[in-house]
Amino acid sequence: MARALLLVAGAVAVLVGAALLVAPIGFSDGYGIVLSDDPSALSERRAPGAALLAIGGLLLAGAFTPRLRFAALLVGALAYLAYGLARVLSLVVDGRPADGLLVAGLVELALGAALLGALLRPSAAHAAISRR
Repeated sequence: MARALLLVAGAVAVLVGAALLVAPIGFSDGYGIVLSDDPSALSERRAPGAALLAIGGLLLAGAFTPRLRFAALLVGALAYLAYGLARVLSLVVDGRPADGLLVAGLVELALGAALLGALLRPSAAHAAISRR
């Protein structure tokens, strides 16, 4: 279960991270965000893309390497829940964003909760730690 979850969460993070890193304007356009070719704005969009790409790499590695599984579950849960909860805060403070961003937030919260559940499941956490 944890392995399949890490594969899905890792693939999502790698794909989104790569898209933000390589094509920030096109990715943003898909959500109705107008991003100019201002170097500062592009830098602010590419940086989280690189972080998501790296996190996704760790999640995928954790799916195939038992000794990395605990760290991958922990980092994945933290990253996805941070993104999802930040979107909830933004919804309350800033108002309703585009539908695609609402869906993204729901996916982030679902993946984050599932990763946290896998992390907290005694058998999975114990197995990941004992394989180190």
